[in-house]
Amino acid sequence: MESFHYLSMSNHMMIQKQLMEQLKPYGLTLGQPKVLDYLKDHDGANQKEIAAACHIEAGSLTSVLNRMEDQNMVERRILNGNRRSFHVFLTKNGRRLQQIVEQKFHEIEAVALAGISEEDLNFFLKTFQKVQDNLSSQNSSDK
Repeated sequence: MESFHYLSMSNHMMIQKQLMEQLKPYGLTLGQPKVLDYLKDHDGANQKEIAAACHIEAGSLTSVLNRMEDQNMVERRILNGNRRSFHVFLTKNGRRLQQIVEQKFHEIEAVALAGISEEDLNFFLKTFQKVQDNLSSQNSSDK
């Protein structure tokens, strides 16, 4: 059996490759799907919140958001007169693309999880959540 780190990286890369291939007709680039997915539930989040939630460096996020703004997926606004913090909102086009991204995620998950019982899936998700909690806790203590 392969190691945990290899399987994690390999699965992540395969999912990402399939997702980006399926999203190519929509002009989406790496980094944009996870921002769209995050903004679905956090519309109006500031850039710092988005960067942290999407595990993207602030400088990289600025580039991603610039492209998304150019493609009319998002708009950045200053709220409460604070010129140092932009809040990011989905546009109508951004919401449309977010729904496409979500559908593609569901399609890929259906293939990835085929043949896995609900009981096994629940156990896996619970365990994987614990792994994420452990890593999040470790990252917090490193700062």
